[in-house]
Amino acid sequence: MTRSLLAAALAAALIAGAATACGGGGGSGGSSNDQAPDTFKARFDTTKGPFEVTVNRDWAPKGADRFYNLVKDHYYDNQPIFRVVPGFVVQWGISGDPATAKKWQDATIKDDPVKHSNDQGTITFATQGADSRTTQVFVNLVANSGLDSQGFSPFGTVTSGFPVFNKLYSGYGDGFDQGALTENGASWARENFPNLDWIKTARLVL
Repeated sequence: MTRSLLAAALAAALIAGAATACGGGGGSGGSSNDQAPDTFKARFDTTKGPFEVTVNRDWAPKGADRFYNLVKDHYYDNQPIFRVVPGFVVQWGISGDPATAKKWQDATIKDDPVKHSNDQGTITFATQGADSRTTQVFVNLVANSGLDSQGFSPFGTVTSGFPVFNKLYSGYGDGFDQGALTENGASWARENFPNLDWIKTARLVL
């Protein structure tokens, strides 16, 4: 398979993976709905160490606002980093609490125009098609400019701790069952995928 075909296949898997835990409709999922600052930072503490994201709202305002409110409400606490594809992306964003995960299934936001390329280190919402972003995000481990034309709009970049992403467990590939996590929660993931790394906490940096 050529590099371009491989990139297309991986991008298709990214969309399909998000679809398992994201439905149609709309709403806020019960989160706050504040407008994010023009720029802000979020610190993630993981089982392999911390990393920090700097968000630029002008890159993707709707995505930045959603991410800001999710972090502010501690949505990303105690979540498995369930998709690690070396040379492509690291993905997370399904709550370990089934009630919360299900509540967010229909909490979609409209698309943002792609103003910034999916460069190495950028963070972007996963989708299942047009206007379907909810809570799942991924970090580009390499420059994935092929995602730009498919509507994946980065809203920030990892500005410290990027080496953490090279330490995350990747042995499960795309074998993780996102739907089962939504239904059964964090305890199911720990039992069935014991080697996964986890986000312990995610907090706004004030």
